[in-house]
Amino acid sequence: MFDYKSVGLEESDLKAMYKWMDLGRKIDERMWLLNRAGKIPFVISCQGQEATQIGMAYAMQEGDISSPYYRDLAFVTYMGMTALDSMLAAFGKRDDISSGGKQMPSHFSKREKGILSQSSPVGTQIVHGVGAALALKMDNKPNIAMATVGEGSSNQGDFHEGLNFAGVHKLPFVCVIENNKYAISVPDSLQYGAEKLSDRAIGYGMHGEHVDGNDPIAMYKVMKEARERALNGGGSTLIEAMCTRMTAHSSDDDDKYRTKEEREELKSLDCNLKFKTFLLEEGIINEQWLEKVDSEHKEIVNQATKEAEKAPYPSPEETYTHVYEEGSLDNA
Repeated sequence: MFDYKSVGLEESDLKAMYKWMDLGRKIDERMWLLNRAGKIPFVISCQGQEATQIGMAYAMQEGDISSPYYRDLAFVTYMGMTALDSMLAAFGKRDDISSGGKQMPSHFSKREKGILSQSSPVGTQIVHGVGAALALKMDNKPNIAMATVGEGSSNQGDFHEGLNFAGVHKLPFVCVIENNKYAISVPDSLQYGAEKLSDRAIGYGMHGEHVDGNDPIAMYKVMKEARERALNGGGSTLIEAMCTRMTAHSSDDDDKYRTKEEREELKSLDCNLKFKTFLLEEGIINEQWLEKVDSEHKEIVNQATKEAEKAPYPSPEETYTHVYEEGSLDNA
């Protein structure tokens, strides 16, 4: 792990980071159980990417705008979406804050927390985040906008157009590629020819960073520096965080395109386990502390699950609410 003291973190910060990583993992694991029980239709997992997500989230400040991608459950949990918010979306219930039960799960948004809504086509959130960064610059706000993508989405047109625009106008924007080496079933060797995707930053006229995304401290460091750079007029940053996708692409995917040996190796790459081991070895936490956190988070997830299950579904009369402009059919 990176030296936490050198980047201004204290032991209390590391404890907080682990707690958020653990809560994100527990919400995610519960959703898989609910899916396998036939209670929710779809799960797309953050397991193995919590260190990247919490590391970067911990460096952000109130007023910053985020445009996440579908695998960012731990990130949006830290940024202000509660376990209940996520469960209501997963069940497709009426009180789902993201869409009132109309969107697929993992289409995160929470306006009061600066989390932008997203669409299903991959990469579109880049353009939304760049637009938010332009607005922040025009309004002279002391904040940044950021967007995340998987490495597969870095080959979409929205990615190149958005980053080119951000580079030209030196926007307070940070793009984080969460590189888990698989775009669904396509390995990185068939996705791009560059050694590092962060090297693309040169072509956009911005700073690039390649970081171990399994280390939340290292991720915090580069995100903090990127934020400071943006606010000091240094322009945008492209961060490539190397992380691990521990599950199949989604609950609808069979990941036998990975070898048995590769799937077994994933267990040893678990960022939550690595960070927990580090904290124990450093004497920052002990087993009693872990048991308390485990119990607290299980209770949070249990309560959120029960409330979401009991919550009402949208009524048929709400089918067109927020889909068509009210009155537009009457005036046609």
